[in-house]
Amino acid sequence: MIPGDFEYHRPNSIGEVVSLLSTHGDEARVIAGGHSLIPMMKLRLAAPEHLVDLQDVAGLVGVSEDGGAITIGAMTTQTELIASKVLAENCPIIREAALLIADPQVRYCGTLGGNVANGDPGNDMPALMQCLGATYLLQGPDGTREVDARDYYEAAYFTELKDGELLTGVRFEKPVVGHGYAYKKLKRKVGDYATAAAAVILSMNGGSCVSASIALTNVGDTPLYAQAASDALVGTALDAATIDQAVALAESITEPASDGRGPAEYRTKMAGVMTRRAIEEAKERAQ
Repeated sequence: MIPGDFEYHRPNSIGEVVSLLSTHGDEARVIAGGHSLIPMMKLRLAAPEHLVDLQDVAGLVGVSEDGGAITIGAMTTQTELIASKVLAENCPIIREAALLIADPQVRYCGTLGGNVANGDPGNDMPALMQCLGATYLLQGPDGTREVDARDYYEAAYFTELKDGELLTGVRFEKPVVGHGYAYKKLKRKVGDYATAAAAVILSMNGGSCVSASIALTNVGDTPLYAQAASDALVGTALDAATIDQAVALAESITEPASDGRGPAEYRTKMAGVMTRRAIEEAKERAQ
């Protein structure tokens, strides 16, 4: 189908974007790579009267490290995440997850901000940001504020983003040196959303797990941070019984829909399988 009529804006600054969003309210939507919004517009599931393109806005691209924290601009593409030396050296799970998103053509245009901002439960980066304990940087008519990724998502396509606000970037503390990590994703074919996926980051000391973080993709209305499953790993040697317990706890928080990817029961079990594989690989990678 063809999208409805809209007025196109291409501002040059974050201030201009915020002004346009504040002026036009619910009638305006921002567009980055367009892989979420354009299909919705073609299906008439979204019909913005004003489309605000972020391509020319300065200050929204790049990966930087400062004082133990990493900041990524919202308009940084998946391809740029994959190529980033800062991420490769300090947080390689982002590269691992980005390589599983869609295909190279999509990754050249698709952005981190577009992936995390709109609350699409099928997107991969939201759960990963929760696993990392990331903070989202928001700018609006009342200034700037920060929201924890674990608090940002309310329901499918409903978030903490207020009218007139723009997500400008994400920030997180670097995982400890020698941490283990893995992002495991089951999908029907290249380019598909996950049937289920799991992100795991953990660290070991003297054969014991001293920190762990687990989050799940596309097995609920929002990304799911598995707090109880994460806590179950800490203080253990990550033996088989402990991993079994963590997997069961991760499965218990899922509420997937039955759809073309399989019935809900199957998708819950696949979330457990991905969690198990991610824990085991993260343990192997931990130094």
